[in-house]
Amino acid sequence: MYDGHPNQGMRCLLDVVAGVNAGLAGQTLEWEVFDVRQRAELPGLDHDVFLSSGGPGGPFDGDGTTWEKRYFEWLAAVLAHNRSRDGSPKFVCAICYSFELVARFSGCARVTRRRSTSFGVMPIHLTAAGRQDPLFRGLSDPFYGLDFRDWQVVQPDRWVLDALGGSVLALEKPRPHVPLERSVMALRLSPEVVGLQFHPEADLEGVRRVYVDPERQAWVLRRRGQAKVDEIAARVEDPRYLEPTHRTVLPSFLRDAVARL
Repeated sequence: MYDGHPNQGMRCLLDVVAGVNAGLAGQTLEWEVFDVRQRAELPGLDHDVFLSSGGPGGPFDGDGTTWEKRYFEWLAAVLAHNRSRDGSPKFVCAICYSFELVARFSGCARVTRRRSTSFGVMPIHLTAAGRQDPLFRGLSDPFYGLDFRDWQVVQPDRWVLDALGGSVLALEKPRPHVPLERSVMALRLSPEVVGLQFHPEADLEGVRRVYVDPERQAWVLRRRGQAKVDEIAARVEDPRYLEPTHRTVLPSFLRDAVARL
């Protein structure tokens, strides 16, 4: 979903998959990469587990395009297959941009533009359901995740989630001085389909390359001031912030999917 833009996300995702594969006893993962937004490439249901990445731009940019139509058709096929219980389930983890598309398509929540960009290594607060979810087992509450977005998923529809067997797992930090709803940072659309607003794949190497870049720092400085620049730099260099999330969330999703298959 990166639309040809340079990024660290794909390297991080492939590293996570390879790391989980290396730790499996008696099993081997095979994987394939699909270029959705540039080439309208979508996998078929002969695959078992799907990681749908973050990407640039807004979640309505693809409205009416071939790639978005095919993406929504693929998602509909996954959900229908899982509802039918015909064969093994199909597992999806949708990250950031993809999460916003999943929310749009399913109607499980509203997708709106934020009043200001959320940017940095941010605290993420678990709900009661999130504290019981194996995705976050072993993480603190709050835990920290890389967040960079102009859009948000808000006002989850309990009827839709209940019908699909889903639940809200995590919310952004409380902001008592701001009269706005806290955005959803993680949810299960169904037992097999997870949406994450933050970037669980982010590792220290990739974040250092992106967020300590002088141009990026200048961008933050203009909008948020020196204190925000210093906060991001400190959290990027401190392994207590992003490393536990990197080691836990996506590996847990993949290992759980393999076990259930």
